[in-house]
Amino acid sequence: MFKNLREDINSVFERDPAARNAMEIIFCYPGLHALWIYRIAHWFWINKLFFLGRFISHLGRFLTGIEIHPGAKIGRKFFIDHGMGVVIGETAEIGDNVTLYHGVTLGGVTWDKVKRHPTLGDNVVIGSGAKVLGPFTVGKGAKIGSNSVVVKEVPENATVVGIPGRVVMAQEKKEELRPDLQHGQLPDPEAKAISCLFDQIRELEKKYATLAEEHEALKKKING
Repeated sequence: MFKNLREDINSVFERDPAARNAMEIIFCYPGLHALWIYRIAHWFWINKLFFLGRFISHLGRFLTGIEIHPGAKIGRKFFIDHGMGVVIGETAEIGDNVTLYHGVTLGGVTWDKVKRHPTLGDNVVIGSGAKVLGPFTVGKGAKIGSNSVVVKEVPENATVVGIPGRVVMAQEKKEELRPDLQHGQLPDPEAKAISCLFDQIRELEKKYATLAEEHEALKKKING
């Protein structure tokens, strides 16, 4: 148990440059509190004490502003930064070294009692306000940009942005000691598309100018 607690605290040190010391992390990080409360609630849940699991989860939501269903499955070194408004559904599954920012929802899209929530692979980073909705997999090392709405499977090491979310970059697989948190440095597909249109317009203008010169030269030749 103490090994897990140390690992949780070290995860905060690794991924939050604002963390100064262990005491500050233990008492002032709601994401860490939510994780510890979830583990207690999850123990009751897997031992079929469902009411106690939900009640403890509800207390955790009240204290931290983070709602983690006790039925969810969460791996090692899970980190929620700031955390307010994070919602993790009952059938969500989260791998190791996953990072969520505030306002993230791992939600479902059906009322049927089946797998309804996403599965996140190891080293996934989800930016603030993003919604991942449905029983699909977000591959290892993937990044989801802030405020994106993802409703279909994400390949490994891909970067997804937009509403609905679409893959804008896919990187080669690489082993990392910790996830890359540069989720703010994401490509802008709309700006790229507009830039391509401008390039095409410039090419057309050059061709038009060439054709106009040839036309004038031909006119002079005929009139002359």
